[in-house]
Amino acid sequence: MKGLNKVTLIGNIGKDPEIQILEGNIKVAKCSIATSESFKDSNGQNQHITDWHNVVLWRGLAELAEKYLQKGSLVYLEGKLKTRTYQDKDGQKRYFTEIIAESFLMLDKVSNEAH
Repeated sequence: MKGLNKVTLIGNIGKDPEIQILEGNIKVAKCSIATSESFKDSNGQNQHITDWHNVVLWRGLAELAEKYLQKGSLVYLEGKLKTRTYQDKDGQKRYFTEIIAESFLMLDKVSNEAH
């Protein structure tokens, strides 16, 4: 049986995407997206929690991100989770989980074009 690796987020871009051009003229954009939720705790007080998600956009999506996304942009994003491992400066194995974007939709723009 095949597995399913699907992420769907609606949130705000944390800072302007960082753009890199890799060997072979392949463009990649990296940014973070904040998702928030609010609830009342057991004392009836409003609580607000924000989670931050690392996102990577490749090729054409990176070009669109560079052109249209900026800090504060509200986006709907679909993608998949990917966990990478690396060794830090002390030789410890570290894990880094990010979302590889497959598509996004700008929610705070007049055109509302899907990408």
